[in-house]
Amino acid sequence: MIRSLFILSILLFTSSAWSNDLPIVRLGALAYGTVNWELDTIKNNKLDEKHGFKLEVVPMGGGSASDIAFLGGEIDVMVSDVIWAAAQRAEGRDLKFIPYSTAVGGIMVKADSGINSLKDLADKRIGIAGGPLDKSWLILQAYAKQEGVIDLKLDTKQEFGAPPIMFKAAMTGDIDGVINFWHFQAKAKAAGLKEIISVQNAAKSLGLDPSVPLLGYIVNGQMDDKLSQGLFAASQDAKAMLGSDDAAFEAIRKRMKPKNEAQFEALKAGFRAGIPSSTTVDEEAVDKTLQMMAKLGGPDLVGKATTLPKGMFIIPATQ
Repeated sequence: MIRSLFILSILLFTSSAWSNDLPIVRLGALAYGTVNWELDTIKNNKLDEKHGFKLEVVPMGGGSASDIAFLGGEIDVMVSDVIWAAAQRAEGRDLKFIPYSTAVGGIMVKADSGINSLKDLADKRIGIAGGPLDKSWLILQAYAKQEGVIDLKLDTKQEFGAPPIMFKAAMTGDIDGVINFWHFQAKAKAAGLKEIISVQNAAKSLGLDPSVPLLGYIVNGQMDDKLSQGLFAASQDAKAMLGSDDAAFEAIRKRMKPKNEAQFEALKAGFRAGIPSSTTVDEEAVDKTLQMMAKLGGPDLVGKATTLPKGMFIIPATQ
């Protein structure tokens, strides 16, 4: 028994020392962001160590804080959208993109609002998480114009604000419709609100590919390729667990903070629906989306990136 305990202590010490010797990847994430569900899954199951690195999650106070920290070299990785990544790369900044999620929202209204289609939004108040250049808002505007039913910008009253504020305003009826981040939309749906049009369907009608992963891990291009590949692999392992194993979601239930079982199930389903179907990014489809965003948002949104910069996407080592 003494011999066995001695061997076990040696193994534990060796394992701990090996773990401490692993290179650290500093990833900045919003404290309330859903990416933490995946990051917790990576850390709880030591998927980072499995793939040769130690993940250090650095809490960020907001999107601009992440941008500043990433561009200033304080963190190695952040989560943002492919349009931002393309704009930065077009400016000559060395960064790479790992696909994270395809999840987007739509326009949600109260079930008893009498609003059943876009044309019913005339003279109504729409709350939009983000700002006037929010990608979902731009896509929905373009779709409405294409369908010829309403000019969402001219014929509605818009209110812009943080996602939690827009969610509460929609629930209380202070606004008539809301365009929010997917997880707030999932919570709204669980509470009985209905979706009159999804961004995915609107994008598809505009000729865009709704399977394009708009969100991703933005990686410092100077980071060692083995670490980038390790992060990609750990992310895929976590997605595999969350995509098929309900126990994986039970392990992060406290992080998700659902108010009830219906909300928990809606958040679970929403996350799973946003898992990219492939690790390979269709660059032609992304380029088409980027060009549409350039047309709708102009340089304020895409900067100099009127076409997709070359070499932006990390290709998994297994391919």
